[in-house]
Amino acid sequence: MRRRLLIIGVVVAIAAVLAGVYVVARTAGTGSDRAGRPVPTASVASSVSSAAAPAPGPGSQSPTRSAAPPAPSRTPGAPGVPAALRGKDIEAIPTSDRVVALTFDAGGNADGLPAILGALAARGAHATFFLTGDWAGRYPAAVRSIAAAGHRLGNHSSTHPYFRRLTDGQVRAEIARGERELTANGGTDTRPLFRFPYGDRDARTIAAVNSAGYVAVRWTVDTVGWKGTTGGVTVQQVVDRSVAGARPGEIILMHIGSHPEDGSTLDAEALPTVMTRLTALGFRFVTLDALLR
Repeated sequence: MRRRLLIIGVVVAIAAVLAGVYVVARTAGTGSDRAGRPVPTASVASSVSSAAAPAPGPGSQSPTRSAAPPAPSRTPGAPGVPAALRGKDIEAIPTSDRVVALTFDAGGNADGLPAILGALAARGAHATFFLTGDWAGRYPAAVRSIAAAGHRLGNHSSTHPYFRRLTDGQVRAEIARGERELTANGGTDTRPLFRFPYGDRDARTIAAVNSAGYVAVRWTVDTVGWKGTTGGVTVQQVVDRSVAGARPGEIILMHIGSHPEDGSTLDAEALPTVMTRLTALGFRFVTLDALLR
């Protein structure tokens, strides 16, 4: 009897050992943790960990990526035009510095240009020249001489029309054609400076100019030298008009060509004295790029 019990005990012990081996083998094969939950393999665990990782919170930092900077604000229809300069025909440079911008329009002939360039060079000054495309086509050598001297060019249209008589599409076409004609004849990029022919503009045409990527620039004082001696204007009057109300940021309008009837070039003749007197008052000369700073 004792021997039988001993044999039964041995059998039970062997069975228990075999059962334990089976359980261990099954657990290892199925990838279970102690609580019986499935444990993914290394490759799957890596994938799940990556997919389930929470997005960085407001205060967290990513070691490999940083937030992209916000895109610059752009206003549709006004490429390259600063917000402060849209919807306006600028009459002065907004500054407290004692600076003056000398500007010259060209649409007629080039008779006064040699004297103008000479006066500017003698004082080491630079000015802004608003040229039409037609003028550039007639006087390409003049365009090149202005650009070579380091002066700033502005767009004055192609054919010098009254802009309020044009559709928005015609406004943009005049500007684009003028730009092409200027660059084709030795000029530099005029953008974003534009001046209306005859100063003829309204809110609609200003908006059209802005939509083409240009800033409309008028003037603080017109010397009226373009009226010529037949219009009762003298060189002294041109000087006085330029200097009498001089203030920081003043934009002076002059013209390159001679009067079509009397042949006078009052602005060119007055320029040396204008510059001398303004310099004596503590002013220095800048181009209209000062508007864009």
